Amino acid sequence: MSERQLRVYKIADGHVDDFASEWRAAVLPLRRQFGFTVEAWTDSAENAFVWILEYDGPGTLKEADRAYYASPERVAMDPDPARWIEDSMTLALTPFPTT
Repeated sequence: MSERQLRVYKIADGHVDDFASEWRAAVLPLRRQFGFTVEAWTDSAENAFVWILEYDGPGTLKEADRAYYASPERVAMDPDPARWIEDSMTLALTPFPTT
């Protein structure tokens, strides 16, 4: 069964484009390598980066996320786009019927 999270990052003032560019180049391909599906949006006026992380592989999203963060590629990521994140919120998404 697919699991999803909504992640909302407050990015340092004036650095949404910097974060998004580094995230696209480094984080996104590695996330995909680990079996995640991702959709993302920016809101420069609010210094926000918003994304949905989906996982439908073996184990749980939490387990796959731990493996992603522990991977040598993630540990060695330089520059690390996370340096621009000032605050974050993660929500586990449960499907809600709309009909």
